[in-house]
Parts: sequence; C-alpha cells; structure tokens
Amino acid sequence: MDRAAPAVHHPITLDDVRGAHKMLSGVARVTPMEGSRYLTGLIGSPVHLKCENLQRTGSFKVRGAYVRIAGLTQEERSAGVVAASAGNHAQGVALAASLLGVRSTVFMPVGAPLPKIAATRDYGAEVRMHGQVVDETLRAAKAYAEETGAVFIHPFDHPDIIAGQGTVGLEILEQCPEVRTIVVGIGGGGFAAGVALAVKALRPDVKVIGVQAAGAAAYPPSLAAGEPVALGAVATMADGIMVGRPGDIPFTIIRELVDEVRTVSEDALSSALLLCLERAKMVVEPAGASPVAALLSDPDSFEGPVVAVLSGGNVDPLLMQRILRHGMAAAGRYLSLRLRVTDRPGALATLLGVLSEADANVLDVSHVRTDPRLGLTEAEVELHLETKGPEHCEAVEAALLAAGYLVI
Repeated sequence: MDRAAPAVHHPITLDDVRGAHKMLSGVARVTPMEGSRYLTGLIGSPVHLKCENLQRTGSFKVRGAYVRIAGLTQEERSAGVVAASAGNHAQGVALAASLLGVRSTVFMPVGAPLPKIAATRDYGAEVRMHGQVVDETLRAAKAYAEETGAVFIHPFDHPDIIAGQGTVGLEILEQCPEVRTIVVGIGGGGFAAGVALAVKALRPDVKVIGVQAAGAAAYPPSLAAGEPVALGAVATMADGIMVGRPGDIPFTIIRELVDEVRTVSEDALSSALLLCLERAKMVVEPAGASPVAALLSDPDSFEGPVVAVLSGGNVDPLLMQRILRHGMAAAGRYLSLRLRVTDRPGALATLLGVLSEADANVLDVSHVRTDPRLGLTEAEVELHLETKGPEHCEAVEAALLAAGYLVI
C-alpha cells in the first residue's frame, strides 16, 4: 500500500519513475533478487542481493539512458546523441540508442579497458578515444555536441536519467516488500537519488544508505557544506563510482531522502568482490560490490531485512585478476614473508617441508645471497604463500618460529 510521501519538491516525481518503469517494459530486465546466506548470518537478519549486474549491458545504466533518449523529440533524435564514459554509461547509451534507432557517438578515455570499448561498439555506437581521464573525455563530448547539434546524454545529472534509475527502487519494493534497509553505491548520485525518490515516496519508513569509495567520496563534504563540492583528486579501483563532484539534481534529492552516506576502503571493496564471487557466484565490479563492502565493514549497524544493490558486473579481466589477489590478501589468504636460512644444500627443501607440514601452499620463492646485511653462510628467502585465513597465517608463522627460522 502506498504511504504518504515526504514534503520534498524535486523535478522528478513518483509518477515520473512509474512512467519510466512502464516505458522500460520489455527493454530492461526485471533483475532477480537473490538471498545471501553468508551475509544473513553476518548481519543477523535477511540480506538480499538485487542483481543489476545481470541487467542488459551489465549494469543499471541502460534504464536511465533509454528513458532519456526516448524522451527526445524527432528533431533531436535526428541529430544523434553523444556521451562520455569509461564503461557502463557508454554501453547503456549505445544499446538504448540502437534500440530507438538513434545514431550514437561515445567518447572514451584512451586507457579504457578493451572489453568495454569492444562492447560499446558492438552495441552500435561510434567510439572515439580522447583524453587520459574521464574529465578530458567529457569536455570532448560536450564540444562535439556543440559542433554537431548531437544531444549530450549526461550519466547522472538529468531528471530522465534519475527517473529511469529509480525503477530499480520500484522493483525492490515489489520483490522484497518486507525490506527495512536498502544499500546502494553512489558516484555522481543519479542511481541513489532515483532509488531513494521511488522508495521514500512509497515507503518512507525504509532506510536508504549510500556508499562511496573512500578515495572518491565527494558526498560527505558536500552534504556537510550544503552544496556540491568538487574533490581535488580521486583514486579508487571502483571506477563506476569514481566521480569527483556530485550532480546538482541528484545532490538535492540525496540530501533530503538518503538517510546516510558511508565510505568504504579499497580493502573492503576487494574483499566484497571476492565474497560475491565465492559465496554468491556473482561476477561484480568494484562499484557494484560497494554495498556489500559496507555490510562487511560494519555488519551490526544495519536493520534488516537488507537489500544490497549489485549495480554492475562489467569488470575487466586483468583488473579482476589484480583485485582478486588484493581481496585474498585482505582476507588473510596470502602471506608474504622473508626469513634467514643457512646457505647450504638442502636448506630450502627443509624449509619447504616445514611449510608443507603447516599446510601452506608456496606460490613463489626468491633468494638473496649478496646483501651486506647477511652473514657469510646466510641467505635470505622471500616467500609468497597461499593460506586459509588470518588464523592459518598465524599458525604458519608460529611453525616457522618453532623450527628455528628468523622471520623478518
């Protein structure tokens, strides 16, 4: 049953979100809601994952892009559309434009992952490489729009974009009517603003918590200042939410409707991605895993049932490889150490025997014999081990110490 909406005045209403939802019927998938036994045990109440990583193009972005382009006049459509993105928005715009028969040009930074470039082209866009960072790419796209008359499709700062993204909120309430807390990642804020607007209009009792990467957290200082504040620099593995300044329209909505904005560390992001892969069998990009990272970081602070939105799954395989290593290290699954051994035949075999007894898997071994810090008959060995967690790491180190090795 609908409940009274808060007295908030915005350029987007619940009717706009409902209209977008109707427009997206047969275009965007109603993505599944999956329970997480592990997170449920951790939080102490039911946790569900809203799997927008399984959406067409691999993220929620196609929702807003389609609604925005569908709302253009015939004259505007004839001029084509242009966007700037390193990945998800690029693919969303490319597919939406193709479905609507509109020509699209997408500017991407020179260092964009090859799979994302290929996917954007496959969805029908003309891809132009420009700039080393997205800000440079954005300027090039806007210049192109001015020169050609193409309509610039902003990734988050437009009412139609926000209304389209808000359809995820409607689906959450339909799929999990008992929800008490919704956790969603925040970059520029279009997605979180849309979800919060839809949810709070129907269920003002439901908490909406936003999550930002600590290295790209523009919302906390902006909320404190009462207006969007641009960060001097941003750095995070979560490129999908690596935005240096909140959008003007999303900011006004988030300030009034989102209950709290939290930040998560890079370790928490990589651990969350690893957990999604191992426990939920979900391929999720770092930005998409940010709500799970928030749950892992402070599990006792969420009122359940909780819905964590996995907003995207477009992760470059090479980045995935690095993130998984980082996540395993953060989870205590890797152990790197150096120790001194006697430089004689059989010394390494003896050391490896101790590690074998401790059930540690040796990934890499390197020797140093020519360091002036070493004695005449000493060698230094650097080891990289695969372990089973923090307790196992401690047990391995204890076994080495018990065997008489000096761990550095």
